[in-house]
Amino acid sequence: MHDQLVIMAGGLSSRMKRAAADQSVHTVDAAQADSKDKGMIGVGSTNRPLMDYLLYNAREAGYRRVIIVTGMDNSAIKSQYGSMEADNAFHGLVISYAVQSIPEGRAKPYGTADAIYQAMIAYPELQERAFTCCNSDNLYSREALQLLRVCDAPHAWINYDRDGLDFSAEKIAGFALTITDSDGYLVGMVEKPDLAEIHSYADASGSLRVSMNIFKLTGSIAFPYIRDCPLSEERQEKELPATVLTIGEEYPRTVLGIPLHEHVPDLTEKSDIARVRAFLSKHYTELDW
Repeated sequence: MHDQLVIMAGGLSSRMKRAAADQSVHTVDAAQADSKDKGMIGVGSTNRPLMDYLLYNAREAGYRRVIIVTGMDNSAIKSQYGSMEADNAFHGLVISYAVQSIPEGRAKPYGTADAIYQAMIAYPELQERAFTCCNSDNLYSREALQLLRVCDAPHAWINYDRDGLDFSAEKIAGFALTITDSDGYLVGMVEKPDLAEIHSYADASGSLRVSMNIFKLTGSIAFPYIRDCPLSEERQEKELPATVLTIGEEYPRTVLGIPLHEHVPDLTEKSDIARVRAFLSKHYTELDW
């Protein structure tokens, strides 16, 4: 078991900052979407940011040390979770920060694998130990976080049943399918699967499975792959799922998919804000820190 969680919050949120296609988006929500990191958008009671709920679930799942990877301007996050660079006490958690900068000549950071690399450089113990990492704009459940924390496999991810995510067909179509062997270990990923063949990728239970970018990694194996992750051809980013796939190819049967069927509240675009707020009002009437 491990107790360290790395939260990736250094992206530019470009999709969130696009003009809302849904005209019902409230002007107040649109304004905060344009000015805040996605995890800091107020969606909960008393305008709590989404990351409050993620941190609450992490604590309840048994995590104690959290590293938040931020962009260069992390003043809003620091004002919420502690002003020191490291070891801020927050409701039973110890919160530290790593910074993911935008390299010269680029308009955005290098991506999710680079975010984890920055955390591992800032906190070298991650280069040897197991830890969980996830996005800041998804509300992963206590169960999902705990399943990774206690998992015995060197590396793992929550292998979500696509039908349980409760997303639009358009959003679902953009997710890569994960392919596992009969014991649940990663053997491949299929980007933009052909709809005529899609059910051939179902697992033994008949479910189509996808990743929501929440992983357990063991640093002693993963670090060189994260450090040397190449840029993707399409997005020109260093993408964590590609790194995990490479690890699975070179260390067969070490990357375990943990099946789970549940909704994952997600802040990708402005129209998601009202949906996440409705979910929280139903399932998290208050945070009992």
